[in-house]
Amino acid sequence: MTLVQKIEKLKKEKNAVIVAHTYQPLEIQKIADIVGDSFQLSKFCAANDYETIIFCGVMFMAESAKILSPGKKVILPEIDAGCPMADMVDAKGLRALKKEHPDASVVCYINSSAAVKAESDICCTSSNAVDIVKSVDNDKIIFVPDKNLGAYVASKVPEKEFILWQGFCPVHDRLTAESVIEMKKKHPKARVAAHPECTADVLAYSDFIGSTKAIIEYVIESGSKEFIIATEKGVVDRLGLIDPKKKTYLAQANMICRNMKKNTIEKIYTALSEDIYTIELDKDVMDRAKGCLERMVAAV
Repeated sequence: MTLVQKIEKLKKEKNAVIVAHTYQPLEIQKIADIVGDSFQLSKFCAANDYETIIFCGVMFMAESAKILSPGKKVILPEIDAGCPMADMVDAKGLRALKKEHPDASVVCYINSSAAVKAESDICCTSSNAVDIVKSVDNDKIIFVPDKNLGAYVASKVPEKEFILWQGFCPVHDRLTAESVIEMKKKHPKARVAAHPECTADVLAYSDFIGSTKAIIEYVIESGSKEFIIATEKGVVDRLGLIDPKKKTYLAQANMICRNMKKNTIEKIYTALSEDIYTIELDKDVMDRAKGCLERMVAAV
């Protein structure tokens, strides 16, 4: 029996499901029951009757799944798979910033810990951030933790004042406009699809800006045949699986999230067979963070 067959057997025995973020290694994407962005996966988990969720992603994603499915067992196969951006803000620091701006509303990107969500008024994703900010009945916004996504939202909602936390995704922030220009020279017919976690300089050269899910849909639905993908390599891998006729080029060779690649087939089997690396959260934190997420769902 192969390792994948053993995993499938355990899944049936434990009424488990494997969900994987688009940035996961290709071998994990191939065995996952669903592949998508973090909030899409969390909603899927909450809407189904699986007792155990194997969340192949990073810590904040598994926490979000636990918040929305408190009665289910949520397992992160690699417990040290964190998110550098999420780690750039903590609850203590956010509370201090709120004291400096008591008249502001806090909008937190879903790429944040449960503790930070608990201190925030409303959550957002990269796909709905603009609409969420517009829905907030306040002209002063504290946006955490991503300064690049925050700046992009601010450019779309100029009537509001933004206080941007100075966090960022190292993978997206390291992409330069020069790299995009060079790729456009190599592939003049290619359209550029970028994630809003990229810097404003990069977004200025993009034909399309959107979340991982939106980028994939854009490539599939577009009449163009070539695309420069300005986000993590997993999106290029995913597109190669589902639409191999389209040519996709990674905007810069080093756009790989090492934390996302920490999960492996072997770690999934170990975590599932031994019931280890389960996500546990303080009930008060979980309840307040759930309110933050639920307000997002109600707003859009």
